[in-house]
Amino acid sequence: MELWITGVASARGAARAAQEIEAAGWDGMLVVDSQNLSGDPYVSLALAATVTTRIGLGTGVTNSVTRHAAATATAITSVNRISNGRAVLGIGRGDSALAHLGRAPARLAQFERYLRQLQLYLAGDSVDFDDIDIPADVAPPLSALHLHDAPPSSRIGWIAEGLKGNAKVPVEVAASGPKVIAMAALHAERIMFTLGADTERLAWGIALAKKTRQDAGLDPGAIAFGAYVNLGCHSDAAAARGLVRGGLTTFARFSVMHGKANGPVSTGDAAVLEKLRSNYDMRKHTQGDSRQAGTLTDDFVDRFAITGSPDRCIERLQSLAALGLDKVAISGGMRGASAEDAAVSKRLVAEQVLPGLRGSR
Repeated sequence: MELWITGVASARGAARAAQEIEAAGWDGMLVVDSQNLSGDPYVSLALAATVTTRIGLGTGVTNSVTRHAAATATAITSVNRISNGRAVLGIGRGDSALAHLGRAPARLAQFERYLRQLQLYLAGDSVDFDDIDIPADVAPPLSALHLHDAPPSSRIGWIAEGLKGNAKVPVEVAASGPKVIAMAALHAERIMFTLGADTERLAWGIALAKKTRQDAGLDPGAIAFGAYVNLGCHSDAAAARGLVRGGLTTFARFSVMHGKANGPVSTGDAAVLEKLRSNYDMRKHTQGDSRQAGTLTDDFVDRFAITGSPDRCIERLQSLAALGLDKVAISGGMRGASAEDAAVSKRLVAEQVLPGLRGSR
């Protein structure tokens, strides 16, 4: 199982962060795409590509609204070229990127349409002009110009040329609800669950995805599974929880964003999730000292995140690998967490958790 690390997109800090991540033994680096909160992810990934040789590079995650599918395909394929095939495209329906534009996550129909178009562009295929949802009052149809000749459809020719003998950029869909999991099972190379580190919930998601593919006549074994997981490694339990509490509010909220908890959930956990949802302050997104962070009980944190000593973290990660996950994207210290505790966790993960997992592969 590969271990990737997530972080903000920073043009100034991306190269240095990527070098540190590669040197520490991580398998890859993901950066967020949230234009009002951080820098451009593709600029950051391109800079990271120029100073590394091994780690994977990707978005964690972009969305289907703030960029046209053709622009997204072009950006991530450019990163893939620079990195010699190390790029992945992580995508979801949108959260903070849309919230800071006054919008909720993309509607399901729009998201599925976007995924289908994105995969066509990344594979060097064409998208019909009639399938492109740019409103006519924003830009009228090309036919209005009465050109002598024009492209018959939308296709990124240089991507198609570059695919000769090379693999396309894989698409990874972040998913928590049953409808998005099912959608991802049909349109992605990997599903990255945002269901926490609870094995029962992850097993539910895997089973649903495999059934969806089987019902559609697709090979259930021809899709990969991963997860976004919050991890805090520290000998002091309270310190470990403090490292993940802010980030966990974001991922846990995905499971109850629209009012009903997704997947297997106890009555007690459902109550925690509902309290989290009703107290969420987007102005303090991911922050450990936020109103929403105070709604998470210690028991909830310990099950939905991975916290504790290096041995405990290794044990929990191995349990995820046993489910069939081949990739886990780790996020840890967020704003509001102790910088000293974050430094301890970073050191313990690099010196003990990563080597411990490599030894068990």
